[in-house]
Amino acid sequence: MKIAFLPFPEQTELLISELETRFNINLKPSARYGQLLYYEDFPDLKGVYPYWARTVMLEPFFLNFKTIGEAANNLKEIQRNWAPYQYTCFRRAQLIQEKLPYINLKDRKFPVKIPQSPIGLYTLIDENNLIASAKTTSYLPAGSLPFIEDHENPPSRAYLKIQESLTMANLLNGTPLPDSNSRCFEAGACPGGWTWVLINLGAQVYAVDRAELAPELMSNPLVKFQAHDAFTLKPEEIGPIDWLFSDVICYPERLFEWINMWLKYNPNLNMICTIKMQGSINWPLIQQFADIPGSKIVHLNYNKHELTWIHTH
Repeated sequence: MKIAFLPFPEQTELLISELETRFNINLKPSARYGQLLYYEDFPDLKGVYPYWARTVMLEPFFLNFKTIGEAANNLKEIQRNWAPYQYTCFRRAQLIQEKLPYINLKDRKFPVKIPQSPIGLYTLIDENNLIASAKTTSYLPAGSLPFIEDHENPPSRAYLKIQESLTMANLLNGTPLPDSNSRCFEAGACPGGWTWVLINLGAQVYAVDRAELAPELMSNPLVKFQAHDAFTLKPEEIGPIDWLFSDVICYPERLFEWINMWLKYNPNLNMICTIKMQGSINWPLIQQFADIPGSKIVHLNYNKHELTWIHTH
């Protein structure tokens, strides 16, 4: 089958490594268009796609055109929504996009709701040729969800990960965001980027870490802080919660044991945890995370050498 993978920025080698080690596929791309990896004859992945691809062209085709209007009209005849991945002919791609129905390609302001509408991907190869696919694996334009950044208030840039993961939980599962009725437990909360997002949604946060949060969070009435190793606390010591969060740097094996302890306590608990990779990736273990009922594993726009496990309902 024909297929094309668009990796997350600067993570092409991780995508290729995932194809080799997770899928046992050692094919060289038939062509590379910027970061886009195109394969003319690829094994059927049967609906399971690499995490390090922000979107996948499932039915790629090539289009030769003479004018900008011709390119836009050909795409519009196939479907409404299209987003570009640009690596060359930037001005020409912009002019084609302006002739297509509007979609939001700007950075988003959190919170944001993403519509579940099919969106195609196209890439200019040169001034008169493009590769495109109406069918892709993401509802996001070119598989990307960048946010407008706040450079003043959050105590760390980690806040962007929880904003994206909460948005993805809503997109994938329809899960409402935490609100004033929500009690959240955050493990390894220091310096408080995730806690900052949660209290701005109105939620109460039980934050646990060996080090204190930023002073403005320590004094916030919505925050209860405990200096402790969060992974050694039992669910009964924390009490009833609606959400559990962890961005702790730990071995995936330890994280897996910890979340299963919490799932035994409450199988319906909403949970978002970062799986930090320590060296080479243990793909059978990652599959065990994915096999937990109600789970989704994603690679976020703001992840690096890590994945995010989402368990919501």
